[in-house]
Amino acid sequence: MCIIEPESFEEAAKDDSWKKAMEAEITMIEKNNTWELVNRPFDKPIIGVKWIYKTKLNLDGSVQKNKARLVAKGYSQKPGIDFNETFAPVARLDTVRTLVAVAAQRNWNLFQLDVKSAFLNGVLNEEVYVDQPSGFVMQGSEDKVYKLKKALYGLKQAPRAWYDEINSYFIKTGFYRSPSEATLYTKMSTSGILIVSLYVDDIIYTGSSKEMMAAFKDDMMRQYEMTDLGLLHHFLGLGVLQTDSCIFLHQKKYAKTLLDKFGLKDCKSVATPLAVNEKLSKVDGSELADETLYRQMVGSLLYLTATRPDIMFAASLLARFMHNPTKKHMGTAKRVLRYVQGTINYGIAYDKGKGAC
Repeated sequence: MCIIEPESFEEAAKDDSWKKAMEAEITMIEKNNTWELVNRPFDKPIIGVKWIYKTKLNLDGSVQKNKARLVAKGYSQKPGIDFNETFAPVARLDTVRTLVAVAAQRNWNLFQLDVKSAFLNGVLNEEVYVDQPSGFVMQGSEDKVYKLKKALYGLKQAPRAWYDEINSYFIKTGFYRSPSEATLYTKMSTSGILIVSLYVDDIIYTGSSKEMMAAFKDDMMRQYEMTDLGLLHHFLGLGVLQTDSCIFLHQKKYAKTLLDKFGLKDCKSVATPLAVNEKLSKVDGSELADETLYRQMVGSLLYLTATRPDIMFAASLLARFMHNPTKKHMGTAKRVLRYVQGTINYGIAYDKGKGAC
């Protein structure tokens, strides 16, 4: 199936489904009280905006929906004038794996919420103005601009503004933020414990009390526009399979994509990542390989180690030769991918414990 995403507003405006997607985005922006139409200021820079179009797919590859996103041209912003703080913490993979391990040991289920247009909830501290978007210019007010009350996607400070907003809400509602992981929150009560991990607009949560989890979900959906995704199935590019006996993390889809990308989709598999007594050196007498391709291959393998510790040593070894790799290094990298081909279903399984706290 061929997915065609518009590259411009003019192209999108010819398709009713994309027009509806843009209307839905404007509705969400106005519902969040993100901006107000004002006279164009003479002493303030006006930031441009543009439409970005993306087709969201289901796990089976079918079309879920067409999504239009209005983004600010943040690359034109000037530090100290248009923005100050930009850093926003995100959940580390180690934290997510630890949370999965705790949930498995305690025999808890993991659930997921998705915040719709999360950045539109972040309150701005700076005075920011943007142009009216294509297709939605107010008739009779063509010379006016929007003054932002809250952030738009694309602004340099948008991630920080959203994090400050959600962090403030969590603290206000009784959560304790981890001193070593700024996106991990816990809440204790006589009913039990609730643990929440935040990655931008994705929220995963687990705990010992079904009542606390239900109340948390209801509170969040009242406070923000949310999609309840139910049991956690996919997070940070990882597949999550929750069964009665274990929680299984895998990257099957990603591994298949790699094999296809590097032309090894139908390759013959091997039993081990490296050959017996494999030795690599910076100078091995063989010709130089394509450095860009090699780096892509090794970088992809390193990401795959998130759920594949069995290739960790091989990927780390190959990473030593990112500069001037030879064909021998390239051949070794391809061998690791051939091993992945034969072990595509491998991952990390966390056995569930018998008791809960």
